[in-house]
Amino acid sequence: MTSDQVQPVERSRPLQAAGERATLNSLLDFLRGTVVNKVAGLTDEQAFSHSVPASALTPAGLVKHLAGTERFWFAIDFAAQDIEWPWPDDNPHGNFVLSPDDTLPALVADYQAECARSRAVVAAASLDDMAQGEGMNFNLRFALTHLIEETARHLGHLDLLRESIDGSTGQ
Repeated sequence: MTSDQVQPVERSRPLQAAGERATLNSLLDFLRGTVVNKVAGLTDEQAFSHSVPASALTPAGLVKHLAGTERFWFAIDFAAQDIEWPWPDDNPHGNFVLSPDDTLPALVADYQAECARSRAVVAAASLDDMAQGEGMNFNLRFALTHLIEETARHLGHLDLLRESIDGSTGQ
């Protein structure tokens, strides 16, 4: 692996006998680490390739989408932070589209930064706190559960894409 490739991160197994907050946080963090590990070792060429011909999904596009999802659900909708919208106007909930300036290491760094911002938002709130974004009607518990589902679903996509690229399988 070269220095311009994404490096794997250490993950801890999700807590199996903890309180609700710790269980939700540890499961989501395990999945977040798995996203990074699924793309670790890929070159930009591999990460930007359409390795499953019937699909336009790419590993890099999924990482970019998950970074936007973290920002959208926690920072914008839940915490009502005044920060840049994560998706282009012509694709308001997608962000799978890559720009010519994107690189996999930069996309992973952005994802990890959004996850850190999300952790700070979650740490500052109660699971019963309601979203502060305009027109939002959900609590933090729902946001955490939704992000667990969203991240896990896209990890399934990453499993298929990665195996198609280089045969790599596993957690």
